[in-house]
Amino acid sequence: MRTASKPRLVWFDANRVFAAFGVVLIHSSTDFGGQAFPDATQGERVIPVFMRSLGEFSGSEMFFMFSLFLMAMRVDKKMPHYGSVISTQAQRLLVPFLFWAVFYAFFRLLKADAFNYAPYIWGQLGQAQSWLGYLILGKSQYHMHFLPTLFALFLFYPVMRAATRYPVLGLTVVITIGVMNNAQAFIWGLEIDPNLRDYILRAIKIFGYVGYGMAAFAIYGLWNDGIPRGEARLIRRVGFYFAALAYIATLPFFYTAFDTGSWGVRSGWDFYGHFLMPIFVFFIFIGGQYLQWSAKWSELARYTFGVYLVHPFVIDLYDIAIFTTGISSLMDPWMIVIGRFVVALPLSFAVTIALSKFQPLAWTIGLGPTPWELLKSRKSAMAI
Repeated sequence: MRTASKPRLVWFDANRVFAAFGVVLIHSSTDFGGQAFPDATQGERVIPVFMRSLGEFSGSEMFFMFSLFLMAMRVDKKMPHYGSVISTQAQRLLVPFLFWAVFYAFFRLLKADAFNYAPYIWGQLGQAQSWLGYLILGKSQYHMHFLPTLFALFLFYPVMRAATRYPVLGLTVVITIGVMNNAQAFIWGLEIDPNLRDYILRAIKIFGYVGYGMAAFAIYGLWNDGIPRGEARLIRRVGFYFAALAYIATLPFFYTAFDTGSWGVRSGWDFYGHFLMPIFVFFIFIGGQYLQWSAKWSELARYTFGVYLVHPFVIDLYDIAIFTTGISSLMDPWMIVIGRFVVALPLSFAVTIALSKFQPLAWTIGLGPTPWELLKSRKSAMAI
């Protein structure tokens, strides 16, 4: 028996908020250099590493999943021309990306100055190769890779559309990320120019991440056809089981971090557990689509893209504050990471909401027209 009509996408919005929580938690659970507190004792690393493991139930890969799910919905409803789709996505993604890439390229100087490595950053800013990395690979900050990579994935949407018609193609994500893992390990073993290697690795990652598009388009096709209430419950149970199994698979990776203070390298089942986790978590939410979700999830979901973009500078300001005042020397690692998360999450939402209400900058988080669109509308209004 099929459902008469599909429920609202509040479950989807809740998934987006969950992903934002996860990304902020991941980036909150490290030391000031992004490591697993190598100078701390194993006991002091327990909570930071555990928090990191919880954050990885959702992260940047989840943002790829729901962005590609929305793409599947757009192209299925309107069947637009390829050129118009890519042009629209370039404006939505690359225009804000250029703003934030330049912003973070210089904003990093604040933390660099506080932690005494400013000459290194100034040296990067004076090199053309660095700026190519900032503007093509998103290397001006650790999270900026998302936007150019997502845009590159959108280029492959005609391939992904096949999975809407044949959902079994969604399973090919296991193959694509496996190929990505194998090829990247091979490239890392070659003695080639590090800058060239970065571009090759990103190209391989894009081809591997097309599998997320296959999975997202397949899931959209199943959802669009209608998932009965009883089957949704089954999907949710399966999602919980496989998410738990994927978490178990990642335990060796987190044990290495606990034992050595280094994040190590994902290579075996811990690799698959990490990269398949977003799909299993997506199953949990789509399987819960008939639950009574609060409308507040949809309100918060509007700001998740902005939270993803702004949370690193909120975290950096927190780090600068506790380091320069000497407070960090009085704090155990668990105090630093919990305090960081407690401060960064609400402040990231607050900054995003403030930007959304400030029309000249709302476009930087995808919630307003670009400056030239505003100028055009004003000229039109004056002409009338």
